[in-house]
Amino acid sequence: MTAIHVVVVDDHAVVRSGVRAELGEFADTIEIVGEASDVDSAIERIHATVPDVVLLDVHLPGGGGRAVLEAVVPVQPGVRFLALSVSDAAEDVIAVIRGGARGYVTKAISGPELAEAIRRVHAGDAYFSPYLAGFVLDLLGGRAPAGLDPELDELTPRERDVLRLVAAGYTYKEVGTRLSISSRTVETHAAAILRKLQLSNRRELSRWARARRLL
Repeated sequence: MTAIHVVVVDDHAVVRSGVRAELGEFADTIEIVGEASDVDSAIERIHATVPDVVLLDVHLPGGGGRAVLEAVVPVQPGVRFLALSVSDAAEDVIAVIRGGARGYVTKAISGPELAEAIRRVHAGDAYFSPYLAGFVLDLLGGRAPAGLDPELDELTPRERDVLRLVAAGYTYKEVGTRLSISSRTVETHAAAILRKLQLSNRRELSRWARARRLL
């Protein structure tokens, strides 16, 4: 299988190095073919390499991620953009989605999750950090793009943390230790998660999470 060619655009060298390190174990399927630190160098690098996917920071010297989208999308519609930002502000999410980005994830994402996001965007799906779903649904007037699961937006950030760990098989006590909360609080969150997702037990929760590639 041909590797997905990726350009990383971020004004912090440590972030670009971190992305390279996180994606290193996926080098057989994802290849970083270039980097850029501002709008002008990003446009130049993208035109020169014509990557499959661009990991694009929202805030860049020279005009921001939106400026890169406006310069590239009209002339290279085959290049797909995945925003990778520390910001989860609604205005930032909406700006790049309107500009043509196919997804938006925050820098708290893990290496495997980032690799999956790149694959999904390259395949033509949309991919968003779960708790950003509400912004995107508002933008699209309630219409969810492929790859977006609005059910996750029903959960609070803490419930999403608990969901991932419980679905992965951790006991309530282990989840509580990892999240620095009591096992009783974990149990309360778990009950709320099952109720909101209309599931009956932890086994169904695990299947639900795996089906959405949350594990």
